[in-house]
Amino acid sequence: MKFKSSKVMSILLPVLLTVIFAGILYFVYLPAINIHSIDFWISLVIIIVFAMGMFVLFIRGNKNVIKIPLIMIIAIVAVVIVGSVIGLQIFNATRYASVLDVKDYDFTQDLSESISTSSIALMDTDSARMLGDREIGSLSEVVSQYEVSEEYVQIDFNGNPKKVSPLMYAGIIKWFNNRDRGIPGYVTVDPVTMSADYTELEEGMKYVPSAYLFDNLERHIRFACPTKIFGNTHFEIDEEGNPYFVSAVYKYTIGLFDGKTVGGAIITDPISGEVTYYDLEEIPRWVDMVFDGELLCEQYNWYGQLSNGYFNQMFAKKGCKVITDTSSANPNSTAVDFGYISKDGDIWIYTGVTSINSDSSNIGFVLINERTGEAHYYSISGADEASAMAAAQGEVQEKGYRASFPSLINVDGMPTYIMVLKDASGLVKLFAAVNVEQYNNVVTATSQTECFEKYRKLMGTADTTIDDTVDTDVENEETTKVETTQMTFEVVKMQYVDVEGNTFVYFTDSDGNIYKARFSDNEKLILTNVGDTITVNCALENGVYRIYNK
Repeated sequence: MKFKSSKVMSILLPVLLTVIFAGILYFVYLPAINIHSIDFWISLVIIIVFAMGMFVLFIRGNKNVIKIPLIMIIAIVAVVIVGSVIGLQIFNATRYASVLDVKDYDFTQDLSESISTSSIALMDTDSARMLGDREIGSLSEVVSQYEVSEEYVQIDFNGNPKKVSPLMYAGIIKWFNNRDRGIPGYVTVDPVTMSADYTELEEGMKYVPSAYLFDNLERHIRFACPTKIFGNTHFEIDEEGNPYFVSAVYKYTIGLFDGKTVGGAIITDPISGEVTYYDLEEIPRWVDMVFDGELLCEQYNWYGQLSNGYFNQMFAKKGCKVITDTSSANPNSTAVDFGYISKDGDIWIYTGVTSINSDSSNIGFVLINERTGEAHYYSISGADEASAMAAAQGEVQEKGYRASFPSLINVDGMPTYIMVLKDASGLVKLFAAVNVEQYNNVVTATSQTECFEKYRKLMGTADTTIDDTVDTDVENEETTKVETTQMTFEVVKMQYVDVEGNTFVYFTDSDGNIYKARFSDNEKLILTNVGDTITVNCALENGVYRIYNK
């Protein structure tokens, strides 16, 4: 009996230890249980190797215990190799080229002048980080326990472009001390007014990337969706300002591990922990990013290089084109950026396209929807983004300003780069417009209005107007009659913001309403302090009460 009992234990103990090891590995490594996940196969091999070691340790002298695990490992390696080989581009050039559906569009019709400069995010991620950190730095009760995540995401919020980022725990100790309260809020940055605002939530976010153990967002999603291959998990808010984390769910359309694209999205409520999966066609409209920019650029390069066959890209290179490499445009930047345009309620990224023998010029541009993956190509020859940035910087080279990544806009039918120029501290100093087709035509100015006036004069279209809804034209505001309402409120927060050479004062009352006044029109506002009760005449404009006199 003792012999049989010992033999049973020598089998059960390795099995039990292997199960425990597999559970720990799954908890830490979080692989998707999916044959298209390379992490799944790696985890399987690690578990088999561990099991083999346990059986050898407890059943000494029996070499047969390693035969079956070895056969399993060999079989797994064979599956991975075969799955990788059948997905090679040399065998699937046409399939790779068709992953992203690219269609030709007319630039002047598709990117019409009705898309105003207020729909374009003239702010890179580095500038957003600076403004967000400055906003949180003024909140002593928040900054001592939390930090602003560096992952700012471009969204369309009720028709206006915004960059959003959640707070995060400043280390494991801060998580342990605040885990019951959760993350108390998030930061929004307005790339048009160059201002940041902190939103405090009624109930804190528990499931976030900076949390640990079972509160960690990735682990929470993995346990809810064990078979989904997900990534690009980022923060967004819906049209009511409610926080969510959105994760792209990937599918592989070629072989086992190739032809990567997006098949759906997982939306997680970080407050309640509710996890919901949506197919790509069913994703809510308020979601702005499912396809990340890097993936879209990779897919476009497949299309541009492989449409005429695999060997064509190596030898003849007929019709081959790729996304413009702009890595040298701003070597001091720590973030990958694209041009962003708010169009039809979605965020579209824009980037230039060049021939495979790149030479500092573009042969066209591609505009891609980050929610649906819809791609529009415009055949326009001209300077690439790096050259345009250099041209703008050259206009004020004595000041040492750096250009942000430009966006594309239609000015009187002319494709035009628009960007901002920043000083060493990251403050916006100038606006710049550069003609795409003749990038030696450059203008700079302290406001968007002046910039476009100078640009039209330079290009000979001064009589043509552009729809610019940015609130910067002082003379027009003074001559426009606006119906106002008298309101009285207590100031709970106030902030001075410089917008295109004009200083604006922003107030927040106890109900969360925001009031905005130009300081030059209301110089007595300098006497106002937080806690004061003031009466003003104002009008509601785009969700903000504009103060016209006090």
